[in-house]
Amino acid sequence: MSQMEIDRVLAQIRTIRAEAGGPIGGPGKPQAAEGAVPAVSFAAVLRNGLDQVNATQLSARQAAADFELGKPGVELPQVMLEMQKASVSFRAAVEVRNKLVNAYQEIMNMPV
Repeated sequence: MSQMEIDRVLAQIRTIRAEAGGPIGGPGKPQAAEGAVPAVSFAAVLRNGLDQVNATQLSARQAAADFELGKPGVELPQVMLEMQKASVSFRAAVEVRNKLVNAYQEIMNMPV
């Protein structure tokens, strides 16, 4: 993996973390001290990731439909790239799901 790809992935991770963040607590709950790392719920991060996968798939579907209709400015390489992005993001989401299921099964099989 090149340095540019690593930087791009890190930027995406930071964006996801910032979007999932928000204020700690909620109405009536105290805020974190200045400089403290805000608590991010696992469910919010997972939901955000799935929303991004969905958005990528919708974008690919729309690009393919635009190309099929012959809209100007939509080229085949662009459509193929969007479809590959959607495919990769979906496969990554499936792998995350598989890891979560495996972790759950391991926890359930632990002796108490």
